[in-house]
Amino acid sequence: MSESKLRIWILAARPKTLWATVAPVLIGTAMAFEAKAGHWPSALAALVGAVLIQIGTNFANDYFDFKKGADQHERLGPTRMTQAGLIKPDSMRTATIIAFSLALLVGIYLVWRGGWPIAVIGLLSILLGIMYTGGPYPLGYHGLGEIFVLVFFGPVAVGGTYYVQALDINSIVLLAGLPPGLFSVAILTVNNLRDIESDRLAGKKTMAVLFGRTFARTQYFVSIALASVLPVLFCLTTQRHFYSSLTVLVLLAAVPAFKTLLGKTDGPALNNVLAATGMLLLLYSVIFSVGWLL
Repeated sequence: MSESKLRIWILAARPKTLWATVAPVLIGTAMAFEAKAGHWPSALAALVGAVLIQIGTNFANDYFDFKKGADQHERLGPTRMTQAGLIKPDSMRTATIIAFSLALLVGIYLVWRGGWPIAVIGLLSILLGIMYTGGPYPLGYHGLGEIFVLVFFGPVAVGGTYYVQALDINSIVLLAGLPPGLFSVAILTVNNLRDIESDRLAGKKTMAVLFGRTFARTQYFVSIALASVLPVLFCLTTQRHFYSSLTVLVLLAAVPAFKTLLGKTDGPALNNVLAATGMLLLLYSVIFSVGWLL
C-alpha cells in the first residue's frame, strides 16, 4: 500500500474521534488499579478491542452515509472518503467487516476472562455501531445518536473495562462512566451542529436538526459542564479521591471552545471545536484517572 493510500485509510478511521474510546478505558483501568484489581493484559485487550470497534463504526458510517446520500460535496466536515471517491464503497464495506472481525478476535480473550457479560457488551457495541447509520432504523437518523454515545462511550465502556479486570462492578464505577459519555455527546453535538443543513436536506433527523442550533449549543455547554463537575459529587459520596475533583479545571480549558461555538457556524471553526473537545475529553480522563489513584 502506498503512503498516500495509507494516509487516506488513516483519515477514514477518523483518528481525532478515537479519544472517545481511549478515555473510558483509561478511566476504568485507573479505577481497577486503585481497587487493587488491575490486570494489564485485560486492560490492553479492552483498549485494542474498543478502538477496533470505533474504527469499524467510523468505516460503517462513511459507507452507509454515502449510500443514504447524507454525505454531499457541500458538507462542511472533514472529507468522507467514500463520498469523495478516494475509497470504493465495496472496499469500505470490506474494511468495516475486517475491523469488526478483528475486534471479535480480541473479544475471545476478553470473554474468556470476563464471561458472558463481556460477550453481550462486545456484540451489542458492534451491532449498534452498524445500526448507528445502517439498517432499517439507523439511530443517528432518528435523533438517538446522543443516547447511544452517552451509554456506550460512558458507563458501558468504563464499566466493561473495570469488570474485565476486577471481575466485579459497583455503582461508583458506572457513575464514573457518565462524564466520558457526556463528553462524547458534546463531540457528537458539534458534529451535528456543523452538518445541520446537509443533514436536514438528506432527511437525517439529528437532535440538532430536530431542535435547532440554540438547543445544540446548550446541549454542548451542559454536557461539558456536567461532566467536569460530576467528580465533585463522587468525592462527596465516597469521602475519598478528592484530587479527582480537579476535573473542574477542564471548564477553564473549554472556554475558547465555548466562545467559538457561540460565535461561529462555518465548517473550519466547528471542526476546530470538534478536535478541541476530543482534547478536553483526554484532559478530563487524565486528571480524573491520576486524581483517583492519588
